Amino acid sequence: MSYNAIRSRIDGGDVVILDGAIGTEILRRNLSWADHRLKDEPDAIRDLHADYILAGADVLTTNSFQLARRSFLGHFRDKAHMRHIGAPGLENRASELLAASVELAQEARASVATERPVAIAGAVTTLEWCFRPDLAPSEAQMRGEYREIMEVLADAGADLILLETVNSIREASVGLAAASEAGLPCWVSFVCDEDGLLFTGETMAQAEEALAPLEPDAVMVNCAPPDDTTAGLRELLESRSEPCGLYPHIGRFDPPEWLFTDEYPPPRYLEEAERWAEMGARIIGGCCGTTPEHIQAIARRLGDGAA
Repeated sequence: MSYNAIRSRIDGGDVVILDGAIGTEILRRNLSWADHRLKDEPDAIRDLHADYILAGADVLTTNSFQLARRSFLGHFRDKAHMRHIGAPGLENRASELLAASVELAQEARASVATERPVAIAGAVTTLEWCFRPDLAPSEAQMRGEYREIMEVLADAGADLILLETVNSIREASVGLAAASEAGLPCWVSFVCDEDGLLFTGETMAQAEEALAPLEPDAVMVNCAPPDDTTAGLRELLESRSEPCGLYPHIGRFDPPEWLFTDEYPPPRYLEEAERWAEMGARIIGGCCGTTPEHIQAIARRLGDGAA
């Protein structure tokens, strides 16, 4: 299994390279990300995954951010209204797209000749908007919905779950438990503020204490500017001895899409990545705004076979 080789490298003290942005990279390639493009532009998604492998990524994330039944239902008054005015098949569309996201990543992996093991992480985020913990559903609702998502990804052949951009300990705990029930290892990644705190005000130490019994394979921070994620990583490393990592965003959120900036070209991003590795990060990648060029820069210096 590809993930076993990845986990062995982490345990041995190596830096594992996570891929970079999916949604914003699709935008950068002049496609809208609104429907994930899994069905109507499969070649573009497959090529994007392949580009990240060729850049040196050890782990691919599926193009499944915010793919959940709730995401479709949220556009309607209720299920009856969705059936009345919605397009056919909306009730099952999330599951179909989740499976397709894994399939396209697998096809990309198979198409790129490499001697390196490459794992596929099923990307899952909060059930409501990731920057708004106040919108989260009840714990009972979370359990059922996360269970459905994790089972689809497991059945489709994902090697692990990347539970990312999580804004609260409660939702991280429920999602992590659901991944375990589905039989998949799980990396949990929190979004943090400039002080390294979760958006609920909870600390990384509190998160580590709560998640430890559930045995996440790694805990990380993501989807915040490099300085913010550095603060989060610092707080995390003070309380966790097991694998930690981070993958910041670069640029600015420009709803509903992304504003690309030139603040962190690949050479500068590499300088930050070297600092994160020195701090103790064992998983490093990129979130919104990063590109295959950013991943290539850090993989050449920090990844498997780096000089």
